[in-house]
Amino acid sequence: MSSLPSVCVIGAGPSGISVCKALKDKEISFDCYEAGSEVGGNWRFNNDNKMSNIYSLHTSTHKDKMEYNDYLMPPIYTDYPRHQKISEYFINYVNHFGLRKHIYFKTPVVHVEHQEDGTWLVKTGNGKRKYYDVLTVSNGHHWSQRWPNPAFPGKFTGKIIHSHSYIDPENPIKLIGKRVIILGMENTAMDIAAELCRPDIASKVFLAPERETSIIPNYLLEKPSDNSAELIPVHTSFWLKNFTIGISSKLGNFQDFGLLKSDHKPGAAHPIISQDILVRLRREDITPKPNIESYNGNKVRFIDGSEEEIDAVVYCTGYDIKFPFFDENFISAKDNYLPLFYRMIKPEFKNLFFVGLFQPLGPIAPLVEFQGKWISEYLIGNYEMPSVQEMSKSIEKYESKTRKRYATSKRHTIKVDFESFLYDMKSEFKKGKKKASKNGNKLPVTAIAQNKSVSKNKASEHNPSQRFE
Repeated sequence: MSSLPSVCVIGAGPSGISVCKALKDKEISFDCYEAGSEVGGNWRFNNDNKMSNIYSLHTSTHKDKMEYNDYLMPPIYTDYPRHQKISEYFINYVNHFGLRKHIYFKTPVVHVEHQEDGTWLVKTGNGKRKYYDVLTVSNGHHWSQRWPNPAFPGKFTGKIIHSHSYIDPENPIKLIGKRVIILGMENTAMDIAAELCRPDIASKVFLAPERETSIIPNYLLEKPSDNSAELIPVHTSFWLKNFTIGISSKLGNFQDFGLLKSDHKPGAAHPIISQDILVRLRREDITPKPNIESYNGNKVRFIDGSEEEIDAVVYCTGYDIKFPFFDENFISAKDNYLPLFYRMIKPEFKNLFFVGLFQPLGPIAPLVEFQGKWISEYLIGNYEMPSVQEMSKSIEKYESKTRKRYATSKRHTIKVDFESFLYDMKSEFKKGKKKASKNGNKLPVTAIAQNKSVSKNKASEHNPSQRFE
């Protein structure tokens, strides 16, 4: 009987599989539950988990920034790979490290209950139940569609979809030859607008942002723009980093194209990375408009008083953070706000971890990879958490800093700056590692769940050695 705790990993997207790999490296028993039939999360095209999708375009992040440190992307991949290649990369990662046998596909977690003894009772959609000592949550935050609230007044007789549902100009609705509004001003909105305005696709494309933000081309001085962050020291003050972003964004001042004036400083919102959008705006392939005011049949009125006849509106309005397996009064993220220690730890729980619950100004893979390793080192006694009071104080300080750093919106509640966030996580881990060593590297979580899943067991179809109630 192992003295190490058993772990439940919810989700087999980029965050979940990085946790699986870290746990396997430390020989910690774990099960991973995935609602879909394959790994990859949002990067799996037309994912059958019904919670993820990725439209038929390229990533806006350079491949060198998207890869895990211990498993690099093939050199034959282009700088900005299509979604098929990214999905292929995650599948190969899982196969290379032998993680597939630990993943239960087509097995959504429908409910999780925290027990009095500290364990977690996990219930799946196929009726199985199992106790675990530790729970890690990586169910993603790009699946619960957010719509304007309140909705625009009036009734629109055309088609409306959320960008989450968008696949290509013909799916899920036919947009070829149509007059289309793209509502929003984030990377997704830019990508879809740039695709629809190509010859023989939509007859007219309008871009109606809710607010303006910075825009950076994929390449600056013939080099990938997101690689330029390496040239800025980690501890460079925010004003200098913002100045750098501001200089880059002057290459794409939206006011020059008739769009909204920014209501925040450079760097206070997630910048758009797009090589196409400026060219399309300059060529008038895309017509800029202010926000929508109201609907009237097939007519859309904008806040400047202008009107257009429209066939379809694509809402690129973001997502709400949801944990459908938790009771809402137990854990929820009202207005997308859930205060966590390093976006990972809820101070009152020593055996609950959220992985990938952030929106980085930069890539996500190296961050979730480190979080996975941090968790595994903690579970074998190589890291000791600060006290509840210390973590709460740190969270309060961090949240105050975030409010000053970023624009006020539901999207920016989980925003982090890649370089400084990774540096700070490593610094905290180093402190906790020294503390754990000084105190004898005691195991923080007692392994008791395995003793609770002995009676009324049925063999799992996936792995008969695993016991369920």
